[in-house]
Amino acid sequence: MTRSVVAALQLGSLPEGKAATLELILSYEQAIRDSGAKLVVMPEALLGGYPKGEIFGTRLGYRLPEGREAFARYYANAIDVPGEETAALAGLAQRTGASMVIGVIERSGNTLYCTALYFDAEHGLVTKHRKLMPTGTERLIWGQGDGSTLPVVTTPAGRVGGAICWENHMPLLRTAMYAKGVEIWCAPTVDERDIWQCSMRHIAHEGRCFVISACQVQPSPAQLGIEVEGWDAQRPLIRGGSVIVGPLGDVLAGPLTDQTGLLTADIDTADLIRARYDFDVTGHYARPDVFELHVDERRKQGVVFRQD
Repeated sequence: MTRSVVAALQLGSLPEGKAATLELILSYEQAIRDSGAKLVVMPEALLGGYPKGEIFGTRLGYRLPEGREAFARYYANAIDVPGEETAALAGLAQRTGASMVIGVIERSGNTLYCTALYFDAEHGLVTKHRKLMPTGTERLIWGQGDGSTLPVVTTPAGRVGGAICWENHMPLLRTAMYAKGVEIWCAPTVDERDIWQCSMRHIAHEGRCFVISACQVQPSPAQLGIEVEGWDAQRPLIRGGSVIVGPLGDVLAGPLTDQTGLLTADIDTADLIRARYDFDVTGHYARPDVFELHVDERRKQGVVFRQD
């Protein structure tokens, strides 16, 4: 079977924390079942939260004590991988029969990573991708991933891989994933801007793949009862914009804005052969006599102990 239903589940992290957000995710079990989706993609940092507007008490050259307290709270709301949250998500995948990709904030020692977790209906948590390059001030709070977590996973819907938020703007990362044979590109994000829609359509057209972008949706700071420096208190923090795109850049579903919900589309991976007839980006349209990309997939550790 090359035909399947795929979905983007547009939600936002709840201010009450990860337990409440997990319950919100689980509440969509029946909707996922009813949709018949074989793949569900959820937003960046959904479990753990994306602290938009937070400065963590930092100015160039110094950090304030209240920023350390803010980070400690953020760390406490992150999840362990594996852990009780991943066990609950594995159960959801098993009960619905859907593979899942979800953005989380992952604890590893005392470092946090912005991570995408991949779940299979039969095997549960199968792999993860850590964001290679946190954007801007995200680098204050998240570590960098390495080449050891660049998976492409075979699912009932097709071969699934992708990138998190602005990683999607890294052409060499895209090239590496195209070369791995990705058929369905998953893009967990918090980018709500119109230009993001252009990026998703471009990646679908460039990679000749299906693209599922799942964005968080967050109400205004006034509704959340928080203050965000330099932000209109009445403007939504994140408006959403989840979208599903076909391999020639055509929008199949969405964008979904200003609401939560399950966005679905019927896809047929057999269409990829037709789409790549005139453009196979790492195949007949590549020029290996001129350009080469070397990808280091070794795990990089700051401290290595040897006893030989």
